[in-house]
Amino acid sequence: MTKVKICGLRREEDVRYVNRYLPDFAGFVFAKSKRKVTKETAKQLREQMDDRILAVGVFVNASLEEIRELCEEGIIQMIQLHGDENRGYMETIRGLLPGVPVIRAVRVRNRRQVEEAEALPCDYLLLDSWSEGQYGGSGKQFDKDLVPALSKPFFLAGGLTADNVAENIRRCRPWAVDVSSAVETEGWKDEAKIREFLEHARNL
Repeated sequence: MTKVKICGLRREEDVRYVNRYLPDFAGFVFAKSKRKVTKETAKQLREQMDDRILAVGVFVNASLEEIRELCEEGIIQMIQLHGDENRGYMETIRGLLPGVPVIRAVRVRNRRQVEEAEALPCDYLLLDSWSEGQYGGSGKQFDKDLVPALSKPFFLAGGLTADNVAENIRRCRPWAVDVSSAVETEGWKDEAKIREFLEHARNL
C-alpha cells in the first residue's frame, strides 16, 4: 500500500488529526514558509504525536548543526532536503547521522534531472512541481510523463488532492505521496480533508 505524508503541521489540532487517521509520515517545515515551525514548537508537537507516525523535517539550505540537533533530540526521524544541497552536503549528513533516512526533493523540469538526482547519496527522492522562485509547496501538478523508471523509492508531491491522488498513484506507482495545501482550508489543516485524502490514497 502506498504510504502517505501529511506535511506542514504546526498546531496541536493538526497532531490530533494525524493521530486519528495515522498517515505514515508527518512533516515539520523548518524553512521559510507560512507553515514554518520553531524547534520548540516541533518538539511539543512531536511529544503529542503517535509514535507510529514518523516525523520528517523539511529544510532548505539549513545548517548541519540545526539538522543534527533536531535528529539527536528525537524531534524528527527523517530529513527532507528541499534546497540547493549538493552531494557533499548529503554525504556529510550521512556521516553525522548514520541511519537517519534522507529524502532529496526534486522540482521536476525534465527526466534527465530526475535520473541524475537518483544517483545522489539519499534514501528517497521526492518529486515535486517546479515553480520559479519557490522551493516547493506550490500546490500545482507537474507533467507525470517526466517521471522516468526509478529504482530508488520516491514520494510523489505537487498538486495532489483527494480527487486525483488515486489516479496519480496508479500512473506513477510512487512509494509514498505527499500533501499539504490540499488538506487545508484557509491555510489551516482540515480534519475532513485529511481523512478524505487518506481514504482515496489507501483504498485504491
